[in-house]
Amino acid sequence: MVLGACATWSLVTGALREGRPEGVLLAVLAVAAGYAAGRIGGALLPVAAPCAGALAGLALVVAVPGLAPGPRFAGPLGHAGATAAVLTLSAGAACCAAWAASAPAVRLALRALAVAIASTAAVLGSGSGFVFCTAVLLCSLAAGRMRRRGPGIAVLALVAAAGAGTSWAVAVRSLPDGLAETLEGWLTQHRVRLWRDALRLAHQNAGVGAGPGRFGDFSPTAPQSLQPDGKPHSALFQQAAEQGFIGVGLLAVAYGWMLYALWRTARPTPLALTAGATLTALAVIATVGDALSFTAVSVGAGLLAGTATARPLADEAGPAHCGNDPDGTGRRRDEAGPNDLRQRPGQNQPAP
Repeated sequence: MVLGACATWSLVTGALREGRPEGVLLAVLAVAAGYAAGRIGGALLPVAAPCAGALAGLALVVAVPGLAPGPRFAGPLGHAGATAAVLTLSAGAACCAAWAASAPAVRLALRALAVAIASTAAVLGSGSGFVFCTAVLLCSLAAGRMRRRGPGIAVLALVAAAGAGTSWAVAVRSLPDGLAETLEGWLTQHRVRLWRDALRLAHQNAGVGAGPGRFGDFSPTAPQSLQPDGKPHSALFQQAAEQGFIGVGLLAVAYGWMLYALWRTARPTPLALTAGATLTALAVIATVGDALSFTAVSVGAGLLAGTATARPLADEAGPAHCGNDPDGTGRRRDEAGPNDLRQRPGQNQPAP
């Protein structure tokens, strides 16, 4: 329903503003296809499916020249953001596969794969990719000590909100001068000007925006790029400028639904929190870059979310980390305790 609402709203705004919603529709289709494939793969092969996804993402970054950050993409714009996103998703998938494995040797090998992915980011010159891969790995290790996933999910939501709020504060010039100069130096002045153009368009067309794909038609800064692509290089500001604040709300609802699905999943708590941390890192990357414009990133995000919310046909180890353990007792919601009077069908009722 959430993805359908996003697709429908892009069609509505495109019709009202003569926009080009094909890019949004392609992204929604990529996420939906990846999510469906992740649910199937996670149910049949809970360890092999995320491991294969991690290896595929690593191979994609290494083998496809367009995804490797070169001199033209020295900043987090464009392909450098896509590289960081794919590597982060790959590291997260490897960590999820490790938590799904029961054999200690396999779990150790999969964590070594996550370390290798982070090292690859450093070798390729993707500084942001290395930082986010390392953060995901550390969050995954920390998740192993958490019995309740609710506080972890709440922290992830706050991190995503802080990233979006900080970028918004940079665009509206509401930060202290020293901090603003530091952030603008890292983000580049050109990108900050793109964000301010997007905010100007959002205020002028708060309801339905300027129309999908039409940011470049109204932004005076976009044509000044060395390689103009007509995008503000931020999913948050692109939604605000092209689809209005309703589009921003739908983007937030999609992220919130993902966190809710991870909170409710029957997969182990460390796995759910690892997937949440990975997708939150992707949300931060997409807030300050153009990562979601790449189909590989959208498919990878859907694959990871689907794998983390799938119901494996084989039981996974450890009721202590079970997703249906809201009270921290180590029992599933559908498991009866020794003093539970509920009887299974066909059993005799206890004597009064």
